Amino acid sequence: MNDLLIIGGGPAGVAAGVYAARKKIKTVLVTYDFGGQSVVSPDVQNFIGITSLSGTDITKRFKEHLRAYAGDVLEIIEGEKIISLKPTEGGYEAQSDKGNKYQAKAVMVGSGSSRRKLKVEGAERLDNKGISYCASCDAPLFNDMKVAVIGGGNAGFESAQQLLEYASQVTLLERGNEFKADPITVENVSKSDKFKALKNVEVAEIKGDKLVSGLVYKDEKGEEHELELGGVFVEIGSIPNSGFLKDLVDLNDYGEVVIDHKYARTSKEGIWAAGDVSDVPYKQNNISMGDGVKALEDIYLWLNKNK
Repeated sequence: MNDLLIIGGGPAGVAAGVYAARKKIKTVLVTYDFGGQSVVSPDVQNFIGITSLSGTDITKRFKEHLRAYAGDVLEIIEGEKIISLKPTEGGYEAQSDKGNKYQAKAVMVGSGSSRRKLKVEGAERLDNKGISYCASCDAPLFNDMKVAVIGGGNAGFESAQQLLEYASQVTLLERGNEFKADPITVENVSKSDKFKALKNVEVAEIKGDKLVSGLVYKDEKGEEHELELGGVFVEIGSIPNSGFLKDLVDLNDYGEVVIDHKYARTSKEGIWAAGDVSDVPYKQNNISMGDGVKALEDIYLWLNKNK
């Protein structure tokens, strides 16, 4: 049995892993991949201490830092998702989608969140047929085409910025009357003559036969309008990856793990949570890393107390 199981390879999980290794806590870290949601960002500018780096760079740095201290105390399992977690004698047992089982006295959950899918007429049918959830992956496929971005947060404007390098026109649609993105990001993207933003609109339908051909939206008066498009990029938030914790720890109405924000403890003794999977109000790399460290420091004291 390990002393600690860390679930997730995003900022929270990796930060906890580095601290666990340095404190010589016998740990296994299980993750499907590394980096968290920032892996799709071409230019992260608020990673404290580094002026600018890409999501790919973040992934590389996370792996390098973790492996630098892993030694013989931290085992890293990549390419597996934890699908269940249950109490067992002396701790907890997790099972992955590959059928492997991992036991530990304590668990730190940093499983992050997944992209929220667009649920309007035509969206499911045309998924991957002109509808994309990753501009950095698919932007070049829409060269010289008109596209739309749904969502006015940082992710939406960052996607628009990438698409402006390829698309002939980018229209961003926001449900609310204000953009949630950082003002400097909005300002920079809005400078392009190829960019247009619409507020107080609601997407009603994605049109197309075999491929996306258009988008129907309603304005604040309820009147419908149609845009002729070749692609739609969706950035409407995320869903916590907390399904495997159902009936084990308290979750809020959004599926986020409810934690004690002083120590990152969950409602279940021996389980901590940090990062986007938790109910921390601000979802940021820097906050996730800090919360991962906070959880680990408390776990270290808890393990020593319960030897």
